[in-house]
Amino acid sequence: MTDQSQIPLPEDKPLEFAGRVYQSRLLVGTGKYRDMTETGDAIKASGAEIVTVAVRRTNLGQNPDEPNLLDVVSPKDYTILPNTAGCFTAKDAVRTCKLARELLDGHNLVKLEVLGEEKTLYPNMTETLVAAEQLISDGFQVMVYCSDDPLLAKRLEEMGCIAIMPLGAPIGSGLGIQNRYNIRLIVENANVPVLVDAGVGTASDATIAMELGCDGVLMNTAIASARDPVRMARAMKLAIESGREAYLSGRMAKKAYASASSPIDGTFF
Repeated sequence: MTDQSQIPLPEDKPLEFAGRVYQSRLLVGTGKYRDMTETGDAIKASGAEIVTVAVRRTNLGQNPDEPNLLDVVSPKDYTILPNTAGCFTAKDAVRTCKLARELLDGHNLVKLEVLGEEKTLYPNMTETLVAAEQLISDGFQVMVYCSDDPLLAKRLEEMGCIAIMPLGAPIGSGLGIQNRYNIRLIVENANVPVLVDAGVGTASDATIAMELGCDGVLMNTAIASARDPVRMARAMKLAIESGREAYLSGRMAKKAYASASSPIDGTFF
């Protein structure tokens, strides 16, 4: 049996993307809210510093006669992370990132996702690899949504992606992390941040991701589809913090049998 006291505690590394350090390890999206006010209130309650936006589905100024999301989620207050949600080919994803760069004054930090089909919204990893290579060569800093395949995750890191974002379960499913073993393998082998992206349904799911050693969690539906999104946003903030603290603390070893909480050595009867 391994002596837990001999295993070094995890290093508490700061979360850093593109040369900037972030205090919050919760990243949030902007879709599915009832209105712009609720969007802003929930994001504020989450404590998130990075907000991802679907360029193909969100007005960032390309439609001047419609409400602009940036009026609620200001780039002065948040790091805006454009994503390629809704793209099913590498060509469309690359084009979408270039549009985002134009709309956001040369912004190169993007979240890449290339979907395989509409039923599961699983990533098309063949197209993802093609798009990642093209974007990186064009100067983009790519955070990439991917399957929970440890080998493909490592390949994306080696290509130059700055963060690996394996799904915990299908997008919007709320099923929680279905393959903890693979997520743990990805974390152990990575030299860049690993964030669970997709599948979180409630606070305990976020805590589990952090206890596995993930550097953060990105979510949208779990907050936006809650009956009280603002309160759920606060719950997710606390869940991320709790899971991170538990991971850094070094949990007790699991045992097959009971172990008395109070020592019995030296008792008088």
